[in-house]
Formats: sequence, structure tokens, C-alpha cells
Amino acid sequence: MEPRRAEIIAETLEGMILDGTFADGARLDEVQLAARFDVSRTPIREAFQRLALSGLVEQIPRRGVFVRQPGPVELIEMFEVMAGMEAICARLAARRISDAALEGMRAVNALCQQAVQAGDTDLYYRENERFHHMLYRQSGNGFLEQECLRLHRRLKPFRRLQLRLRGRLGQSMAEHEAVVDALAAGDEAGAAEAIHAHVAVQGEKFHHLMASLKPAAE
Repeated sequence: MEPRRAEIIAETLEGMILDGTFADGARLDEVQLAARFDVSRTPIREAFQRLALSGLVEQIPRRGVFVRQPGPVELIEMFEVMAGMEAICARLAARRISDAALEGMRAVNALCQQAVQAGDTDLYYRENERFHHMLYRQSGNGFLEQECLRLHRRLKPFRRLQLRLRGRLGQSMAEHEAVVDALAAGDEAGAAEAIHAHVAVQGEKFHHLMASLKPAAE
């Protein structure tokens, strides 16, 4: 139960950081949080480690754990790189993906669709994450897969946050289907373009994301 408890605590703290409850630069007190969540300090430490992987906190030896919010320029730069890397994955996967893997991606999309109909953002994100991880694997390039997974972890809180924007779940679902259709057709350029548009946070999506983060920046 400890890993699951740490995951729940990490997601709760993630939300509190993004909504401004914990401001940029704030020190997270391990003892106070253990009391707040009625747990030992072990799952709190594990939650800190999870948050550190996504870059939302910085662990400084002998000083403690501090909230670190990326600025808008850093955030858009990371999403630009993520979109480019996933586009390479899609281009390679359009050449290499197996029929079984295509069916697997369609099955995940079906679960995503159920989450859309239920309005369940958290369930959608979990299946959405599986979808992207499958795409990385189907690139057939292990190094690229690991680099995508690393940056995906870094952007996880913000990818989850943008799914809460009004109408975004249905839009994301349609983009997933366009990616799979292009992969099935062996359309390298189409698959790359579809996933790039899906991942890139620009224009209206970027403004909405920044607005959602605004309380944390004030």
C-alpha cells in the first residue's frame, strides 16, 4: 500500500503546488505533511521523490525540499521538445508498428473514450499515458523511448492539468484517433504531424494553461 499511498500524496501535493497553495520557493515540511496526511514520513519522502522527477520540487541536501515552478518560457520550450520527440516516434512507428500493437493502441483509445463519456479526467490521463508510452515503444528505438519517458515524467503535471480545460478531453480523443489512423496507413508524415499537434502547447492551449497556473505565479 505504501507506493500507492505515496502516489496519492504526490498527486495531492502536485495539485496544491499548481493551484498556488504552495508558492514557488516554499519549503515543504516533511513532519507537518506527515501529520496532515496522517502517515509516517516514509510515504512523504517517496512523494517528494516523485515530485522531484517531474521537477516540481527541488531537494537540497541539508536544507530540505522546495517548490520549483517552471516559468512560461521554460515550459513552452519543454513542450516544443516533447512534441518534436514524439513526432520522431510516430514517424518511426508508422514504418515499424505491428498489427498487434495497433490493436493495443485502439484498445487503449476505447478506454480513453469511456473516460471522456464519464468525464473522468484522471482515468483519461492514465490511459492517455499508456497510449503515449506505447507509441514510444513502437518507434523501435530504445534510446529515443527512454528520453521520451524522461521528459514525459517532467511534464506530467502540466499534461494532466491541460486535460482539465473545458472541451479538452474530446479534442484529445480525436487527436489520438488521427494518430492511430495515420499509423495504420503507414503515413509517416501524417502520424508525425498528428502527434506533434496533439502534444504541442501553443496558441489557445498555451494561454489557457498559463491562466490555470496564474495563481501559483502570483
